[in-house]
Amino acid sequence: MSTTSAGPPPPADGLLSAARRNLRELAHGLSHASHPSTPLLADAPKLWQRLLPYAVVLALAATFIPVTITVLSGQHGVPGALAGALGVAQAAPLLMLAHRPLQAWWIIFPADILGALVLLAQPAERHDVWPWIPPVIVAYLFLLLALGLRETRRTVIAVWVATGAAGAVLHLIAPDRSSGSALLLTILGAVVLFVGGAVRERGVAQRRLAEQETISEAERAQRTLLEERTRIARELHDVVAHHMSVITVQADSAPYRISGLSKAAEEEFTAIAAAARESLGEMRRLLSVLRSDGTDGDRAPQPGLDRLQQLVEATVRAGLPVELSLAAELSGGRSKDPGSGPGPGRAEVPPAVDLSAYRIVQEALANVVRHAPGARTRVLVATDTGHLVVLVVNGPAATRSSPLETSGTGHGLVGMRERVRLTGGTLHTGPLPDGGFRVAARIPLPPPAPPAAAPAGPLSPEDL
Repeated sequence: MSTTSAGPPPPADGLLSAARRNLRELAHGLSHASHPSTPLLADAPKLWQRLLPYAVVLALAATFIPVTITVLSGQHGVPGALAGALGVAQAAPLLMLAHRPLQAWWIIFPADILGALVLLAQPAERHDVWPWIPPVIVAYLFLLLALGLRETRRTVIAVWVATGAAGAVLHLIAPDRSSGSALLLTILGAVVLFVGGAVRERGVAQRRLAEQETISEAERAQRTLLEERTRIARELHDVVAHHMSVITVQADSAPYRISGLSKAAEEEFTAIAAAARESLGEMRRLLSVLRSDGTDGDRAPQPGLDRLQQLVEATVRAGLPVELSLAAELSGGRSKDPGSGPGPGRAEVPPAVDLSAYRIVQEALANVVRHAPGARTRVLVATDTGHLVVLVVNGPAATRSSPLETSGTGHGLVGMRERVRLTGGTLHTGPLPDGGFRVAARIPLPPPAPPAAAPAGPLSPEDL
């Protein structure tokens, strides 16, 4: 009896599957625009900036329509009506570059191929350029630039592949007529698409950083407000509530401590105690209002180490390369069950330290986004000899572009120091020799709880 084991599929199947998947993605990129039909620079603050794309495409169409017709009819001998139709088909869709460049490509690209086939039927001259004549090459480069500025990387790669494939097929059809313009358009098209894509991705990254900065500013303002209200609530609780409690106790105990009080005096002390209790009740309601921001999020747990991964992922989506190293014994953050312990091999992180570590990392990443956009950043959170170590180190800015903020108030670093000081730790911040910045916090952790002793048996008579 023989047994057969199911092995992995042959490599050819994997390659074919990957090729089919890539072809489907390229076809999807060619058939689906990656942006709405909003004009280029539609969000520009000035009117002339919003009208500039329309002026450019109008000038392109007005230039290339007559030039293309003239070259086709005068230099290549194409009949006037056919030359006019081809010139309009190859150049008039340039008017769509401001808002629908992919749809314009679907008109211009077949028209250029048709024009190359029409030229193939005409007698060849010594200095003729085929398959793409000069006006077609220049107009097509403007089309590729618009595609690079508006479409995704998948779409522009599909357009470039289709352009190169069409040029290769035309060269194979008539190699004796080919003058190298197909290869020239393929090379220049790759350069133009790369430049347009780089400009587009840089704009997207700047918009994401600006959005992240807006969110960070709003969170910082909200956090400052809540901290101030919490400070006021703490002062009220520590000072006013304490004295009111003393008044209540003294008023209640006065009839027992002081002998010979009249009935009126006892009633007066009773009224004082009742008023003090009522004031304490009002104080508790006031404290609950001050410690609440009026939203449903008040009842949600504060963020901690278990939210660091989400924080880093959000920062990476904003365009900042961040690497997170989180110790295994800290990866779970707070325990879901309040009655459960940290478990074997796990460091018990108090809620105050848990929240402080999260806020330090959050503020440090926000500072990198503001002052060193694009800088490579590493976040390390681990335990070391009874301490929680939080380290955020970033390198210099990835580009020499201006940072989102050239100066700061310093409130972020002050807030970090206050949080670390409240938990009994230390904080070291400062620039690095390579132009980066380092934030290092060391916060003490409580000693591990001793293992629970086994329950003792019943006492023997000798023990008594």
